[in-house]
Amino acid sequence: MADLFSKRAVGAMTLDHRVAMAPLTRMRAVAPTYAPTDMMVKYYSQRASKGGLIITEATHISQAARGAPDTPGIYTDAQVAGWHKVTHAIHAKGGLVVMQLWHMGRLSHADYQPDHGAPFAPSAIAANAEVALPDWSRVPCPTPRPYSTEDITALIDTYVAAAKSAMSADFDGVEIHAANGYLLEQFLQSRTNTRTDQYGGSIENHCRIVLEIAQALATAIGGAKVGIRLSPFGIANDSGEDDPRTLYSHLVRELDRLGLAYLHLLEPRASGAGQKDVNHENVPSAAKLFRPMWSSTLIAAGNFSGESATQMVAEGHADIIAFGRLFISNPDLPTQLRMGAELTPYNRPTFYSQGPVGYVDYPPMKIKKDWG
Repeated sequence: MADLFSKRAVGAMTLDHRVAMAPLTRMRAVAPTYAPTDMMVKYYSQRASKGGLIITEATHISQAARGAPDTPGIYTDAQVAGWHKVTHAIHAKGGLVVMQLWHMGRLSHADYQPDHGAPFAPSAIAANAEVALPDWSRVPCPTPRPYSTEDITALIDTYVAAAKSAMSADFDGVEIHAANGYLLEQFLQSRTNTRTDQYGGSIENHCRIVLEIAQALATAIGGAKVGIRLSPFGIANDSGEDDPRTLYSHLVRELDRLGLAYLHLLEPRASGAGQKDVNHENVPSAAKLFRPMWSSTLIAAGNFSGESATQMVAEGHADIIAFGRLFISNPDLPTQLRMGAELTPYNRPTFYSQGPVGYVDYPPMKIKKDWG
């Protein structure tokens, strides 16, 4: 029976414990470079632990992928150099780090696009949501331009280039962001994809681009360095699928054939991605549902406590538990969970603010004498 604080091989990595830091958008990478800053280096270093896994905040693969202010990228030399400082700081503490690759698709605006046109998406269907512009003002999401098949070929190449750039910044791997209503989930779900070519229509076609990107990254950097995040019951950013079990059962089984490092699943109770409450009654745990279809490491995320995480791993439903908000306010979270220490509450208004408050000013754990 596995323990939350036992070792685990994850693709090319070996972890000393099963407490991972989930990807968390924090909006501290300022214009014009959108490169990691020294404050971001400090933030990640504070949360690194020996043999512990950090998954970075979602990181744009190109300028066209952008759709949120002050979020980092991995498509310029300055961004690669900034991220290299982050990976160096994490590795110096014995930690491991994977970059989450992000494209926002229709959840963008002309102000972010290189040609100042509408953002690209699978189909010309606007999201019933708002987009935050570079000046932090908010406007309704516009109707996007649909990708051509030639555009999709170029998009896959952009994912490969981003993964290679992450490797040049000394990351231990990459995670494909195919959750939370962003571009790749827009291709997956029928409400956002009404295409009639090879990327729409059937379930197989809806899943095609995700599988092609996963295969392309596995070929480029090795499958043992590639993970993927899905939110099968997600409703974030005006997403949602009428029959998620059928769609995601097919996708997970096909992904399993590719020899990837891990599958990262958001639990239904967290499928609003912090944006709205979710009615998840009579909906099974995503990890429990898809575990039998997945043969390698499975990461589960979504409002776990130390007790529920311990139970999830012990029962074999997941191999790693990713914590988000609790990692924000508890930089030493793995040690605190191991010792049963009292956790510091997080300050939600500072999640997407600027500066150090609520970012790098949470105190480290105080070691009591009776803890040894």
